Amino acid sequence: MPSLPALGPRGEGWVILQLVLFGLIALAGSLGPAWNGALRTVTSAAGATAIVAGGFLAMRGIIDLRENLTPLPHPRAQSRLIEQGAYRFVRHPIYGGLIFAAAGWGLWTASPAALAMTLVLLGFFDLKSRREEHWLEARHPDYAGYRSRTKRFFPLVY
Repeated sequence: MPSLPALGPRGEGWVILQLVLFGLIALAGSLGPAWNGALRTVTSAAGATAIVAGGFLAMRGIIDLRENLTPLPHPRAQSRLIEQGAYRFVRHPIYGGLIFAAAGWGLWTASPAALAMTLVLLGFFDLKSRREEHWLEARHPDYAGYRSRTKRFFPLVY
């Protein structure tokens, strides 16, 4: 039995916590910039790029899941293991894209608080994905092999 809690029969509590973190990151970014000038120009451009790239990765993950998509971490009863598209490079492209976009938001808004909350989001998604992977491995016998050859969130990195 995994040591991470299910937080509901299909992981509903994980989704609620995730929404709270998104709200905190959005709020932190709206508190005002901590830096200006040339640095702000550079971080705003980098942030906008990260938001677009993260959005692309997350959307690609959603499209690749098709009928397997669920907002909950517990897989659907008739789901199949997806290993193509974005899932060829990472096991959790939606989470990775959201983390990347949150970091972009922190850079774009020049918010150290939003950047710090992005690290919290990364830790949260790491835990949530580990819980989700227990369910995926129980549903899909080939998942352990897929996990061993595919990064978690970011291609070639983690």
